[in-house]
Amino acid sequence: MNSFLVFLKEENMSLFTDFYELTMCASYFDNKKFEPATFDLFIRRLPANRSYLLFAGLEQVLLFLKSVKFTVEHLSYLKKQDFDQPFLDYLRNFKFTGDVWAVPEGTLVFPCEPLIRVTAPIIEAQLVETFLLNTVNLQTTIATKASRVVNAAKGKAVVEFGLRREHGIDAGMKVARCSYIAGCQGTSNVLAGLSYDIPIFGTMAHSFVMSYEKEIDAFRAFAKTFPNKSTLLIDTYDDIAGAEKAATVSKELERKGCRLGGVRLDSGDLMKISKKVRKLLDEKGLYYIKIFASGDLDEFKIAELLKEGARIDAFGVGTKMGTSADKPYVDIIYKLCETMRESGNFSPIMKLSEGKITLPGRKQVYRFKYKDGNFAKDIIALADEKVKGKPLLVKVMEKGEIIYDLPSLDEIRATAAESLSKLPERYKQLTGAPTYPVELSQDLEILIRKLKKKLTKKDF
Repeated sequence: MNSFLVFLKEENMSLFTDFYELTMCASYFDNKKFEPATFDLFIRRLPANRSYLLFAGLEQVLLFLKSVKFTVEHLSYLKKQDFDQPFLDYLRNFKFTGDVWAVPEGTLVFPCEPLIRVTAPIIEAQLVETFLLNTVNLQTTIATKASRVVNAAKGKAVVEFGLRREHGIDAGMKVARCSYIAGCQGTSNVLAGLSYDIPIFGTMAHSFVMSYEKEIDAFRAFAKTFPNKSTLLIDTYDDIAGAEKAATVSKELERKGCRLGGVRLDSGDLMKISKKVRKLLDEKGLYYIKIFASGDLDEFKIAELLKEGARIDAFGVGTKMGTSADKPYVDIIYKLCETMRESGNFSPIMKLSEGKITLPGRKQVYRFKYKDGNFAKDIIALADEKVKGKPLLVKVMEKGEIIYDLPSLDEIRATAAESLSKLPERYKQLTGAPTYPVELSQDLEILIRKLKKKLTKKDF
């Protein structure tokens, strides 16, 4: 297997961490600080123009936690970084032994809600922070962006086309995965198609057309190879002339009992051109040929095209979706919320930094619905509170072992579709959407007040 793909395997990712995670863990070890602690992974605030987030990345997190270990090569490298031998011996036998609660992938979530809750010996819980943040950040960012694009397309197919501009191999694979979760019909990424069983799509490039002396010869050559699966790129020279030639090739295919799948537009005024091309094709009786559009698209351009009556049947969306160009990250954090004291009891912890206050204690998120089944509000409560709403966090790991039946990608996709269908339309507006209500429970509010009072004492 290629060495880079070996590098990407979860069990080889223990050094995929920030250096300070290891230095903190070394100090915990040196000071015999092994007691359990609980960390929450959550997103502090929404990116611009977002009113919700589509949670993704949990499967990779769990597989990492189950298999993470330090190899001889890892330990040799860390020895060169001046870590003491006793700590390296500890890492030699490292295994994650904690409990994890999480929101299922494909669930809509909102700011400050715990998405993953990790309770483990503090060294273990600390050491995995970077991997968890990196994994959930990318996939949740892209899944959210892709869901907006799919919603803007109003039922018309969207294909993820961004591989060549996504940020490396790992990002390219994860973008394909979470775009599919969000409702895209498939991807251009062939390796993702193989790895995740995602439908793959592709047409042709301008270079293919330009490699032939005549445009129609390029169309005929491609149609000869794929007589029932061709989409012809018609705007290399002149889109209407290209459409005429595509129609000619389509008629030739009909005489052989085959059908042209579609034509693709990749430049120009897509609204005006699509109307002209649709009219031309329909006049020739080629109603079945689909018009596929691409070229610097995002949810805003797609919404505008459809509002203006563009005759487009499907969209290929690349760079702006695959990099979430308008907001390429979420404000994701992983913070300590409780530690075990010498008494053997867990004690809630909170951070009071201005603009970065965290919620103390072990928590659960409850979702409430209107009578029609649509989402009404969420409440963040302490884990042992009795709240009537539906709890979102489920136990997924116990003592380092996965106890959760990992759903298939299609099952996660179905969860996402169901979750999005229950979000009232006002929250799906591309701009100016209202804030979805997320409240704190009464007991959590009381705990926050008590801790603030305690933590602001001068002698603390």
